[in-house]
Amino acid sequence: MEMKLLSSDKENFRFLVKGISPAELNAFRRVIVNHLSSMAVDTVEILDNSSALYDETIAQRIGLVVLKTDKESYFVKENCKCKGAGCARCTLDLTLEAEGPCIVTADMFKSKDPAVVPVYGKTPIVKLLENQRLRVIAHAILSTGKDHVKYSPGLMYYQGYPSIKLGNVKNAEDIVEICPRKVFEMESKKLKIKNIDACILCNACVDASANEIEVKGSNKDFIVTIEPWGQLTPQEMVEGLVESLHEQIDELSEEIKKLK
Repeated sequence: MEMKLLSSDKENFRFLVKGISPAELNAFRRVIVNHLSSMAVDTVEILDNSSALYDETIAQRIGLVVLKTDKESYFVKENCKCKGAGCARCTLDLTLEAEGPCIVTADMFKSKDPAVVPVYGKTPIVKLLENQRLRVIAHAILSTGKDHVKYSPGLMYYQGYPSIKLGNVKNAEDIVEICPRKVFEMESKKLKIKNIDACILCNACVDASANEIEVKGSNKDFIVTIEPWGQLTPQEMVEGLVESLHEQIDELSEEIKKLK
C-alpha cells in the first residue's frame, strides 16, 4: 500500500491510496462516521423560556450545535469512574442567558472549559423579542456516531483514481472550458492533461467530446477525502481512525483466542 498527500487544510484532508480495495476503504469510512468520539450536548435544562419556540425545539437546536472537542480531557460516560452518573471528567456544562430583543446564537454559551466551545459561533438558536428571555444549562458528553449522528466528527468519501485517454478531440478549447475542475489545458493548440488529481469522474468532457475522451476510475487506487465538521481536525480524525482500528482488531483477536 502506498499513500500520497494531495492537499490538506481546515476544510478537508485529501490523499491518494494505492493498492487497496473498496471494502477496506469502506471499513475506514464506517469507523470515522460511527466510531470516533466527539463532544456534543446530550441533555438541556430549560430554566426560563418565554420565546415563541417550545422547550423541545430549542433543546433540539442546541443539541446540534457543533462543539470543538478535547478528547484527551474527557472520558466516555461508560468508561468514567463515576459509572455514568456525570462528573467533570465525562460531562461539561455550558450555560446561556439572553434577553430580547436579539437573536440567540451559539457563541452566547459560556463553557466551563475554554477548549470546548461552539465551532460555528453564529449558529442561530432562537429569536427573542423585547422582554423575552432564555436561560439554559446544556450538558455535553463524549460519545460516538453509533449513539447519534451529532457525535460523528465528519465524513470520509473516496473515488477511483482517474485514468484519462485523449482521442481525436476536435473541440479542445470547449473541453478546457467545460471541465468543472480545470483538469485540461491547451498546449501548442492541443488538449493536454494538466491536473489529473482534480478529476472527479463527472464525464462532462466525455459527453462534450462525442466520446473522443475516455475516463475511467481505478478499482485499486483511490483518492480519499476526509471532511471534518469542526469537532476534530483532519489529523485527529486520521489518528483516531488508526487507533480505533487497532482497538477493534485487538478485541477481535482476544475473542478468537477464547474460542480455542
